[in-house]
Amino acid sequence: MSSSPTHIVAPRGLAPGNGYSHLVIAEGRLAAISGQIALDADGKVVGEGDPEAQAEQVFANLERCLREAGAGFADVVKFTFFVTDLAVMPALRAVRDRYLDPERLPASSAVQVAGLIRPELLMEVEAFAVLPPG
Repeated sequence: MSSSPTHIVAPRGLAPGNGYSHLVIAEGRLAAISGQIALDADGKVVGEGDPEAQAEQVFANLERCLREAGAGFADVVKFTFFVTDLAVMPALRAVRDRYLDPERLPASSAVQVAGLIRPELLMEVEAFAVLPPG
């Protein structure tokens, strides 16, 4: 795991973020995780039309990538959420909150997009994690 990133919810002069930290400071090696979508190990879409099921698969996929890097969700310093409809954000956040420490939320961005690589996908999430040196 990384050497405990510092999470700053609201730097001076900024209102606190709603469900994210404005700033995360960390030292170590960077792991960039490509946008994960709701595909299982066989490449089949999980949870067509179901934002919570898709979010669960996305976070399971992120967890697999983090594990491969020798990391965990505590090492994530930045998420970018791409959604086809902002209405899926509550389900996405609910699943995210099961994986993360609410006191140490990473920096985050959310973007509504016209579409993803497959029309039945509702979201894609990319992440940056900081790993310990070595």
